[in-house]
Amino acid sequence: MAWAPKQKWAEPSLRDPRAGRAYRDVRGGRGGRNGRGQGWGSSSSRLEPRAPGPRSPPLVFMIKNSLIGAVIGHGGSKIRDIQSMTNTKIQIKPVQGNSEAEVNIFGSKEMQEKAKEVIETIVEKQGRNYQYSERIINNAASQPSVARDLTTDNTVREVQPSIDWDRIKAREKDWEKRRWEDLAPIRKDFYIESKATSSLSQMQADIWRKENFNIICDDLKDGEQRSIPNPTLKFEDAFQNYPELMENIQRAGLQKPMPIQSQMWPIVLQGIDLVGVSQTGTGKTLSYLLPGLIHINSQLTPRDQRKGPGMLILTPTRELALQVGNECSKYLYKNMKSLCIYGGGNRQQQIKDIAKDIDVVIATPGRLHDLQMNNYINLRSITYLVLDEADKMLDMGFQYQIMKILMDVRPDRQTVMTSATWPDPIRRLAQTYLKEPMMVYVGTLDLVAVNTVKQNIIVTTEAEKRSLIQEFLQSLSPKDKVIVFVSRKLVADDLSSDLSLQGLCVQSLHGNREQSEREQALDDFKSGDVRILISTDLAARGLDVDDVTHVYNYDFPINIEEYVHRIGRTGRAGKTGMSITLMTRRDWKIAPELIKILERSNQSIPEALARMAQRYKLDEQKGDTEKKSKRFQQKPREFR
Repeated sequence: MAWAPKQKWAEPSLRDPRAGRAYRDVRGGRGGRNGRGQGWGSSSSRLEPRAPGPRSPPLVFMIKNSLIGAVIGHGGSKIRDIQSMTNTKIQIKPVQGNSEAEVNIFGSKEMQEKAKEVIETIVEKQGRNYQYSERIINNAASQPSVARDLTTDNTVREVQPSIDWDRIKAREKDWEKRRWEDLAPIRKDFYIESKATSSLSQMQADIWRKENFNIICDDLKDGEQRSIPNPTLKFEDAFQNYPELMENIQRAGLQKPMPIQSQMWPIVLQGIDLVGVSQTGTGKTLSYLLPGLIHINSQLTPRDQRKGPGMLILTPTRELALQVGNECSKYLYKNMKSLCIYGGGNRQQQIKDIAKDIDVVIATPGRLHDLQMNNYINLRSITYLVLDEADKMLDMGFQYQIMKILMDVRPDRQTVMTSATWPDPIRRLAQTYLKEPMMVYVGTLDLVAVNTVKQNIIVTTEAEKRSLIQEFLQSLSPKDKVIVFVSRKLVADDLSSDLSLQGLCVQSLHGNREQSEREQALDDFKSGDVRILISTDLAARGLDVDDVTHVYNYDFPINIEEYVHRIGRTGRAGKTGMSITLMTRRDWKIAPELIKILERSNQSIPEALARMAQRYKLDEQKGDTEKKSKRFQQKPREFR
């Protein structure tokens, strides 16, 4: 059984002020509750780690204190992997009053040497990076010797030289250029326009876009604008030169492209970066997936010589990652292999799978960032990058991880970004990580709910909500399938328990459940074994179940964007659906925005909702008036 420390190491992070304190404590020899430096990996001052196999003295050597974090890894992950791989036990003890730390390795002599070799490799690599960054700083700071400023009180004060930022930036650009110069060039343009597509006139193309959800295209490039390619109205128009891919499409039973696919494919196949903005359930996944498969299969460097995956798809949640992974497995060709990486999955197994010849990686930012920082995955080989549901990733706080991940992806890659909304943070993300992109969006950049869903709003009280949902569930027919959205995990468990006691077959889905339980809940719901799924907003995105007939918002979501995503779980693939939303007095601040969504979707607005919005506006105006009144009543400040 692998020995694990009682007190785990955490790398210092700029986002967590506590991490810096813990780091100083270990470096200063103050680790442990009793204030005596026990070193990393000590569970108690009285306990010594036991080494498996024959008892032998520990192998001892020294490393610099500044390199402890590199050896230990994020949350102790790297040192645990070394221990697991070599069947050893490792202690790192900072030596008080010294700039070095003592490393003790317990185990058989052969495994001790192997563990030492791994640690020395990490130290050597980290040392080179540290020396290089130190050299840049020293060179940038090397200016003529400091001047002395004699003040009137005869105090000598040294005048520090100014930092030459232009020089630093120039060195950074030079380093960035040398970093990627050994990589092979990328091919991006694989588009051959079919006769049917080229024969469309500008007027015919505009009429088609207008009739198909009012698709609008825009060129975000500065300067001279590029011409918008005609849409590909049939699969053959886009993929006529890729017969194996066409066979997979026909095997999947697809009849014709979705509108956004028809317009995105001719742009992406030309190697142009693209932003796709549309409602959920409009076919964005295949819009980037099929061109991506062509892209990575058609590069100059053969797949078996790339030393890493060619396509990376970043998604916000495990459920969406698994959904994209399933779609990917349907259309892979040329013996390509894909891998889904997400938190909650078996980390050791994911590390082993990455070492195999993988062509496509679908990942959540948190787990991928963990594996990236511990050097388990090579991102330099990525030539095709997708940021799927980018607005959700930002809402979940993944901007830091995305930034760190993209630093290791070559800058001349092709990038596709999809989103259901177009707020300012998403615009800034596109400006930062995409190069001269085009944009394809459906209808309008304003938030709009899918028009195939009838939206019913019920204004009620908290006390009446339970009886209302019971009445609704009892009225369902045997063929109906419903997702009940709640705001908290506790509510999901409580409601599912109550309904189960009443004889209803339900499943629940939320973040506190084990990954295996979450996958089982989704499988039961998709197969129809369970027709009622009670979920938090985990199922608001990435859940592609065509036969969901109803969405029931037991609790109103935290914002209007999540409301749109929730009701988009029904009315998919050309079918109609119905949503029922309960609103109470605490939701009244969202009423004006909800009315806008209803108006854009040509839905009826209940009188109770209109009154709620009016009361909120009046209350808001009253509050503003009172604030202004108090401001004028304040005494003027005395200026001295």
